Amino acid sequence: MTADPTTATRPRNRKQLIVEAAGRVFSERGYHRASMEEIAAGVGITAAALYRHFPNKYALFAECADVMADGLVAALDEVPPEAPLSDILTAVTRVTVAHRASGGVYRWEARYLNREDRRHLRAKFRQLVGRVDEAVQRERPLPDERLRAVAALGAIGSVTMHHTSIAGRRAENLLSAAALRVAATDPAVVHEGARPVELPTQPVPRTRRAQILAAAIPLFARDGFANVTNGQIARAVGLTPSALYRHYPGKVDILAAACLQAAGLLAQWVEQSLHEAAGPRESVVALAATYVAYSFEYTALNSVAEAELAGLPADLRRPLVLAQREHIAVWEQQLRLARSELDPRQARVLVHAGFGVVVEAGRRLRWRDGHDHRDAVTALVVGALGL
Repeated sequence: MTADPTTATRPRNRKQLIVEAAGRVFSERGYHRASMEEIAAGVGITAAALYRHFPNKYALFAECADVMADGLVAALDEVPPEAPLSDILTAVTRVTVAHRASGGVYRWEARYLNREDRRHLRAKFRQLVGRVDEAVQRERPLPDERLRAVAALGAIGSVTMHHTSIAGRRAENLLSAAALRVAATDPAVVHEGARPVELPTQPVPRTRRAQILAAAIPLFARDGFANVTNGQIARAVGLTPSALYRHYPGKVDILAAACLQAAGLLAQWVEQSLHEAAGPRESVVALAATYVAYSFEYTALNSVAEAELAGLPADLRRPLVLAQREHIAVWEQQLRLARSELDPRQARVLVHAGFGVVVEAGRRLRWRDGHDHRDAVTALVVGALGL
């Protein structure tokens, strides 16, 4: 009897290959836009073969969400309990960089997990944060309620959220060093040269178009763009769903308007902060303080712009990607003026590490606004950047 050639050549680690391919697709395209056919093609199999391993897209997605968390926990289990913080952060960084292409699942897409799966994932990350915090407190005890630990992990995890081309070992060294600096930073100490950033408060939406946008943003931030209906948006502003089309051609156009608003506000305040800075180091600190203030003032808007950009059609996404690149280029230029030893790629990776600090530290503080929280997060960002 002749063996089935498909079975004979099937790799032993096919399930692992499927999960890795799925993680990349989910991270790049988002849960709702990803398809089982696209994932199967990435492994070189048919969708029917894929369903022999996973009964549906959600089961595969939930598996992806567990893979990096399990890998991080396993990596730390191999590190001795009393190991120095640098060894712990190096282990975390190595796993994160290795799973870079699929890591976006954890920051934004995990909200699509059901309650029980989300609870299990959070428990694993609490275990990870607890282990890092033990080492942080052992080396520099401060009553920061794990803020430095989550910020350090945010710096490391940032590598999953951008496509800067950099060798794995270089990325590991750069990010573990940045995380170590974050862990050594006292968030209660205001950085020399930092100035309070007072952003204009959010204006009251006067036009119907502005009211629709203002109502949609918190819904997108809470539930995810794909899960929000036109009916929900319409009810929030006292309209019928059909009436929305007089102001926006479709729901995706509301999302595009939100992303454009975010880009415009940020560009305006960055320009203002740099105008008042005296030199490169002061400019970097000003950029950090401004980005932190913006993130606290416009938390929902910022999270929507970051999490949902990939879901826009190419023609709507293109100007937003360009604005994003221009924003990062400003940071990169000022950071390289302040730290001349950095090359462009290193500077770009560190800029994103600073953004990662803001996201995770802000979440840890539940985005409760106040000068003390803004100053603390700004200090941690400056630490990640190496100033």
